[in-house]
Amino acid sequence: MLRLSQYIRAAIDIAENGTAPVTNPRKHAPLSNSGPVVIWNLIRRCNLTCRHCYASAVDKDFPGELTTKQVFHTMENLRDFNVPVLILSGGEPLMRPDIFDISAYAKELGFYVALSSNGTLIDDRNIDQIAAANYDYVGISLDGLGATHDYFRRLEGGFDLALRGAKLCRGAGLPVGIRFTMTRENYQDLAGLLDLVEQEKIDKFYFSHLNYAGRGNHNRKDHAFYNMTREALLMMFSRCEADVKAGIARDYVTGNNDADGVFLKFWIDEHYPAASSQIEKILQRWGGNASGVNVANIDNLGNVHPDTMWWQHTLGNVLKRPFSEIWQDISDPLMAGLKQRPRLVHGRCGECRYRDICGGNTRTRAYQLTGDPWAEDPGCYLDDAELGIVGEHNRLETVPFSATRRHGQVEVTS
Repeated sequence: MLRLSQYIRAAIDIAENGTAPVTNPRKHAPLSNSGPVVIWNLIRRCNLTCRHCYASAVDKDFPGELTTKQVFHTMENLRDFNVPVLILSGGEPLMRPDIFDISAYAKELGFYVALSSNGTLIDDRNIDQIAAANYDYVGISLDGLGATHDYFRRLEGGFDLALRGAKLCRGAGLPVGIRFTMTRENYQDLAGLLDLVEQEKIDKFYFSHLNYAGRGNHNRKDHAFYNMTREALLMMFSRCEADVKAGIARDYVTGNNDADGVFLKFWIDEHYPAASSQIEKILQRWGGNASGVNVANIDNLGNVHPDTMWWQHTLGNVLKRPFSEIWQDISDPLMAGLKQRPRLVHGRCGECRYRDICGGNTRTRAYQLTGDPWAEDPGCYLDDAELGIVGEHNRLETVPFSATRRHGQVEVTS
């Protein structure tokens, strides 16, 4: 996760004052003496069947999900392992009958607790309970405006329900964020969503990449989706810059493509050259992709994964071994490689001069396409000249096929 607001605010401070406050590039996860941020899919059941769901959630019960007691026991181990953040997700976590008991105990144990919801079940009947849970953050997904969102969520009127949920949480005094996953089919709604975030005084806007994988050999500079991605990021940078200059404390965040850190560096080089050197050092400290290091996932059955997009690779189960033991075990080759610095990536990623910023980007995309988790990331939208890469490559990249996610994998169909 890249916190754009933090870097752009620092760049402006440096340009105007010659210095900026010292910031931690991973806000809730110090790089030492701390466990990872844990995204926990407490339940796989969901009232929606979204087109890009990595959990393949549907509205039915799934056998074998952790009991309340088992969740509590696991949380105690996470606390003892100095995990700073729990993101309670699903499916739809509000469909779990004990969600407020879990939330209360998580707060009692001292976690920063976030609720990740589709927002449609937040209404006048439960907003008081949600407010009483005192979540540190509530994230609600919007995949576009009106009909676009309803198409992705496969629910007519879903946009209005989700926005109602966000407004109710905001009215209850809870910090609220909107999550947006960009594809070719909803790019056109990004500007309108940013306007909506401003209009509704939403605290955070989280832009998530979703790149469908396939084989191709086109130049990234001329590839339509890569250009679309760059334009979207430039729009985010501009909105963030305007908010910072206006004194608005809204957070703009991106995720699932660590090339964003390099692209941000290029933008700062152009717009705030006096800050280039200091910002580059902070970005290097951030280090890019955190799968298997500062980010972890526990699924609804208690299986542990390097992050939410690695459901095809299980490291262990919290019912059989404590999370703390599983997370530190580098006998698993994937975990050993993810924890290694620098990671032994190859292809374009291995030759990139900015690998110390992006960390080799998202390894799961490389694995899904090639079977090799250390191959180049096909989601990198930056071209060879920008990255200091010479020579010809049989490049791997995204192509405009339709796709559906199943259990964290990408199934490509033409």
